Amino acid sequence: MDSLLPAISILLFFSLLASVYPSTIGVDYVSKLLEIQERERAPPSVQVLAARGVLQRLLPSHSSAFDFRIVSKEKCGGMSCFMIKNHPSFNTPGAPEILISGVTGVELLSGLHWYLKNWCGSHISWDKTGGAQLNSIPKQGSLPRVQEAGVFVQRPIPWSYYQNAVTSSYTFAWWGWKRWEKEIDWMALQGINLPLAFTGQEAIWQKVFEKYNISKVDLDDFFGGPAFLAWSRMGNLHRWGGPLPQSWFDDQLMLQKKILNRMCELGMNPVLPAFSGNVPSALRNIFPSAKIARLGNWFSVKSDRQWCCTYLLDATDPLFIEIGRAFIEQQLIEYGSTGHIYNCDTFDENTPPIDDPEYISSLGAAIFKGLQSGDNDAVWLMQGWLFSYDPFWRPPQMKALLHSVPLGRLVVLDLFAEVKPIWKTSDQFYGIPYIWCMLHNFAGNVEMYGVLDSVASGPVEARTSENSTMVGVGMSMEGIEQNPVVYDLMSEMAFQHAKVDVKAWIDLYSTRRYGKSVPLIKDAWRILYQTVYNCTDGAYDKNRDVIVAFPDIDPFVISVRHERHHHNGKPVSRRAVLKEVSDSYEHPHLWYSTSEVVGALEIFIASGDELSGSSTFSYDLIDLTRQALAKYANELFLEVIESYKLNDMNGVVSQSQKFLDLVDEMDTLLACHEGFLLGPWLESAKQLARDEYQKRQFEWNARTQITMWFDNTEDEASLLRDYGNKYWSGLLRDYYGPRAAIYFKHLIKSLQNGKGFALKEWRREWIELTNDWQRSRNMFQVESNGNALMVSRRLYHKYLQSSAGAYDSK
Repeated sequence: MDSLLPAISILLFFSLLASVYPSTIGVDYVSKLLEIQERERAPPSVQVLAARGVLQRLLPSHSSAFDFRIVSKEKCGGMSCFMIKNHPSFNTPGAPEILISGVTGVELLSGLHWYLKNWCGSHISWDKTGGAQLNSIPKQGSLPRVQEAGVFVQRPIPWSYYQNAVTSSYTFAWWGWKRWEKEIDWMALQGINLPLAFTGQEAIWQKVFEKYNISKVDLDDFFGGPAFLAWSRMGNLHRWGGPLPQSWFDDQLMLQKKILNRMCELGMNPVLPAFSGNVPSALRNIFPSAKIARLGNWFSVKSDRQWCCTYLLDATDPLFIEIGRAFIEQQLIEYGSTGHIYNCDTFDENTPPIDDPEYISSLGAAIFKGLQSGDNDAVWLMQGWLFSYDPFWRPPQMKALLHSVPLGRLVVLDLFAEVKPIWKTSDQFYGIPYIWCMLHNFAGNVEMYGVLDSVASGPVEARTSENSTMVGVGMSMEGIEQNPVVYDLMSEMAFQHAKVDVKAWIDLYSTRRYGKSVPLIKDAWRILYQTVYNCTDGAYDKNRDVIVAFPDIDPFVISVRHERHHHNGKPVSRRAVLKEVSDSYEHPHLWYSTSEVVGALEIFIASGDELSGSSTFSYDLIDLTRQALAKYANELFLEVIESYKLNDMNGVVSQSQKFLDLVDEMDTLLACHEGFLLGPWLESAKQLARDEYQKRQFEWNARTQITMWFDNTEDEASLLRDYGNKYWSGLLRDYYGPRAAIYFKHLIKSLQNGKGFALKEWRREWIELTNDWQRSRNMFQVESNGNALMVSRRLYHKYLQSSAGAYDSK
């Protein structure tokens, strides 16, 4: 690892030897809460023991090589920090070699990760994205020494936030304690100290609503199924995928208690849910005079009231505060304590009925009063997504909501700050504390994507801006276990005081990720940084590749236009445009030169033998091959459409078969790594079931979320179809491929009988296929098989080598 150290010294000079930095005025506003949280934190001995547990699970071979100590904030200049020093007994055989001190258990583990990352060249990722690369760590007794003065790394801002309100459904829906324990370990190592903790809240609601004489039967219509609880909680839908069995309530509450206990042992401050106004319909009968309004349709077909149009209790009604207090108090009864921060998103995709600022202010004040009546020290944490997408929130309405709560008692998540920072356009949220967040991923889609330059500079720019009210950084993705490079950098920003030089950082990343320095691989990663990982077009990245989001549209609506882009001096590219705007077809997002990415893939394949046996490399190789083939498939689809318009039967038959063969072979590729398998998602759902009925229900939930998502009729697909699409082995061969085959069949029939494309018949068959697939019980592999390098190399030569650049967008 000697070759790594000079670069590390240059890259980390300022952060490792950081002096005390001034805080923002936003931090001053939340100082009272910070003092309370510090006072109520678990004892140092508990935090040290919890940190040692993480070390034992991560690196049992080195469990005695590190010594942990909790220190006061005063030793960190009044802020949170960690310090890394050579242990006084470093040269004694069997004694600890490295001493890590920190304010909390999270700081201790952040320091451990910092050391392993920057002195041992290791890398820690989710298991599904390759897991932890720890082979580069020297044996115990030979760990690298740090400089004699030690290493001092201070947080420039107090909080590192984690999760999105919908991550609980897109990723965590089927997790048990074993998987949650690994995630909490990962959080602590990444420095996360402010995680959302939404598990088990339905059991709390059940107990609260029982006090208002609302029965279990009434609640069957209120809660969504396990895979759709996030949207049930936000009042977007009800009952879809339900009803929930009592065992679900009980098991999830027990799981939540384990989660909260471990988070608190590590010194984290879990963010609990609060009452947002979403109520069961039965409450109207019990309180007929209450201000309960029925909301409008949220993405259901034909406004089906079985699932849509939930009920919202007006925050100005006295009952709102009463229920809000009861919910907070019930959580205190169940959990014993809280971190005093509560998430509430009353207006997330639910627009208020009146835009009068006074009315908006009264709503905000009432919501906060509901929190405060249950916990006098409560702070309201609100997702700022509504300010990004809803034109309702003009400056007067936004100010009215934000200023309805005492200063320091409301914190806003600038949820999509890496692409659309609201702090810039709202004068620092009009003086309200906020957390700079990277949203990055929608619906847990599988897509190589990132905005690394923004991630490396945005938090620093926000924190150092004039009159900054920033109080933290955060990762607010809708789904995890993808694009590990993005999360590695973003988590590091919790400790970076200056903007990061991404070019230098990415060179070190590839070395750490694979455990060795491979010059060619560094070249490939520089290409990836400049292409897929530096999107600057400002578009939301929801994966709409044709394979996973097949266009539900008449082929004549798509116009294929040739454009003169060049590869090796030849005009080679084409792209699709629409003759008219259509809600049925959203184009794949392409913001980079595909030929350059294929060039990076060539390097990966050429370097494969040198990195064989590396799970991290295998994951990246498959993902990169999948990315290139997915964009190639988009062009194959256009060739099918072009042949159809030219009445070229042979062209349609041959090109559509090539498309279907590609889908089948991509499925084989994805089967080579656990991170791309459908089986674990379905089996984990069934493992939470208590009986055969629950297995069927839970599996239906799991299958539906990743396909049709929401309701449909016989000839109208869900408005959210394919929103949660996944490039998973099993899903391509068993669902996406057969769906495309139906569409191509109707293209061929249209040419055979000389009639137009039978759009309604296509939809009927596709929807029937989907409904059957969602109800089916066929099983899929849960363990990877196949040689990723061999399959990638074969697919590259078959599909990409001869056409490198032939579908370039730049």
